[in-house]
Amino acid sequence: MSVLSFRRGAVGAGAAAVLAATGSWVMWPADVDEGLWAEVRPVIEARIAAESRGSGFGETVPALDARWFCRADALELVEHAGEVRAGVNTLCVEYGVRDGSLVECGAGQYPQVVRLERDDAAVGGYRVVSREAPPDGAGYGRWTDSHFGVYVRSSLQDSMSSAALETEARAHFGLPADASVGSC
Repeated sequence: MSVLSFRRGAVGAGAAAVLAATGSWVMWPADVDEGLWAEVRPVIEARIAAESRGSGFGETVPALDARWFCRADALELVEHAGEVRAGVNTLCVEYGVRDGSLVECGAGQYPQVVRLERDDAAVGGYRVVSREAPPDGAGYGRWTDSHFGVYVRSSLQDSMSSAALETEARAHFGLPADASVGSC
């Protein structure tokens, strides 16, 4: 009887290990196709920046000449039949200029799911057909749970660096590369 119990336990343990490994594989983020990401990233970032316009404090102060600069990091990227689903983490920062210095007027980091279609007539060869972002507050966790796997969700806690956006903003405003960054 103890041999039979041992066999049942071994089979049960083996089955549990296979299920755990399968679940981990399903929830683990796939490798991002860097070529595809290079094609869709500029389209995604331009759309996010365009939709941020009008939502910052700096834009209410004309002398600052403020505008939004956005960056997206790919978390998941899947292409099927000419449609791309991009799960991204985004950072947008509103920069302006005051007394020859760059000023940061607002910022936000949040995940999004962006769907794109191939469109030869569109700038970059793709057009955004939908964009989803989590709601503020209590619905945030439910939204990320339903849109991203567990390993991707854990990476959403990582802060994104604004260094590249600062460099882009300095160049846009014609400031020296070492221009300081202050608060709006």
